[in-house]
Amino acid sequence: MFKPNYVYYEKAIENYPLGKKLLDIYKDVPKVIIENHNNIEELRTKSNSEFINLKRNLIIGVRKTHKFVENHKVSDYLVPYTSSGCTAMCLYCYLVCNYNKCSYLRLFVNREQMLEKIEKVANKEEKELTFEIGSNSDLILENTITGNLDWTIEEFSKTNRGYLTFPTKFDMVDSICNIDHKGKIIVRMSVNPEIVINKIELGTSRLKNRIEAINKLKKAGYKIGILIAPVVFIENWKEEYENLIKILSDSLSDEVKKEVFFEIIFMTYSYVHRMINQDAFPNAINLFNQELMTGRGRGKYMYKANIKKEGEEFFREKLKKYFPENKIIYIV
Repeated sequence: MFKPNYVYYEKAIENYPLGKKLLDIYKDVPKVIIENHNNIEELRTKSNSEFINLKRNLIIGVRKTHKFVENHKVSDYLVPYTSSGCTAMCLYCYLVCNYNKCSYLRLFVNREQMLEKIEKVANKEEKELTFEIGSNSDLILENTITGNLDWTIEEFSKTNRGYLTFPTKFDMVDSICNIDHKGKIIVRMSVNPEIVINKIELGTSRLKNRIEAINKLKKAGYKIGILIAPVVFIENWKEEYENLIKILSDSLSDEVKKEVFFEIIFMTYSYVHRMINQDAFPNAINLFNQELMTGRGRGKYMYKANIKKEGEEFFREKLKKYFPENKIIYIV
């Protein structure tokens, strides 16, 4: 379990059972009481070079906004849930675009309130809705601290309607494999070539462990998706990604391969990433490639259209070769 250097917390968490539990778990860690988890000035004003140290803090608060955002990929709504940010340090992390260097892990203790809203929305609609609850954090990682995912799956399995889904880059799935989820949970594992994991997805689980976790989850009856995401056009990317797909084909269980679906997402990047990475990770791979990238709004970059087209054709061809019966939900 993550042991932070400091715990910053809102006084209001003492009114929640989970808040009391977390304060007890971290009773020996230095603490700072804050007014608002969204704006901790002493952290916000740190230099970019302090990014790694900032990631070693834990922030605990009460989530006050519960706005659902419509989504049309693998879910109907993106839902703010029990955490945001992460302890990992992926060099492309999209949360950095939202939170800048303050993309550290924040935990929210009012889980009952958040799940209740999901259940109300699910029960109002005639069709079965799917709610993405992991768009702001990694719930498998968070679960090692809070147990929130275990609790969520157990509680949601009692409801009549709807599905929950979340992505992860972590392999600590044993606790949720023992829960009767009633087929209402879709777990999507994000994968990349080992070189990308080692040099870019810092602090996440190894590829072998992620694949083992997929097989465990399927054996436990979960619906499974695989994200090849984000695709990074590193040197020899075609060889690296075909090898990844071949490893998946060779290592996934027959049960997984019968039903798994794929999502392909090309990396986006930003000026904020460049500034933080050059100061915090001066020896890391430079992900900004002016020859391959173009502007995407203010301060953001994406791969050029011809590069993405070549990538899309490559992944459609290779997935058809190794996974001919499985669906690609989208490529973006």
